[in-house]
Amino acid sequence: MDITIRLAQQPDADALLGRSPLAALVGMLLDQQVPMEWAFSGPYTIAQRMGADDLDAHLIAAQDPEAFAALLSEKPAVHRYPGSMAKRVQQLCQYLVEHYDGDAHAVWEGVTSGKELLERLKALPGFGQQKAQIFLALLGKQFGVQPGGWREAAGPYGEQGSYRSAADITGPESLAKVRAYKQEAKRAAKAAKGG
Repeated sequence: MDITIRLAQQPDADALLGRSPLAALVGMLLDQQVPMEWAFSGPYTIAQRMGADDLDAHLIAAQDPEAFAALLSEKPAVHRYPGSMAKRVQQLCQYLVEHYDGDAHAVWEGVTSGKELLERLKALPGFGQQKAQIFLALLGKQFGVQPGGWREAAGPYGEQGSYRSAADITGPESLAKVRAYKQEAKRAAKAAKGG
């Protein structure tokens, strides 16, 4: 797998996301309460700090939790909440080791339906319904993973031509459109609550 991804808006970090299923999963996991580019640059930063050119689920799962949290906390921190995110990344990798022999690609390899893929993604630690649907849409739109019914399983994130999430970002222009969509959605939600 070697796909052109532009989620981190940084060539080396994006190259890793395009060739490493685990990096893509970890980037999606980190994508909350920080700018998208920061989240999706995280896997590259983690790999660099571990002295590797890719992430290894077995290695991360086996890390001492305090040492791994310290690694994510080094300046610049991998996330706004590096300690709790270090724990989540380790939980994800431990789950992958336990259920998929550490192979993130196996999560979507051989699935026969979008519904099955969504269930597999929702089973991952740190992946709720929305995160699972966004990642499913990302797999379908940018990684060519398109089991039957994938768009329906991804919900609104699977819609063609939408600019709702990380799944729709292919460069600076689409990033700006997704940001605008999210800001508008926040405004609408605030207005619905009565300001």
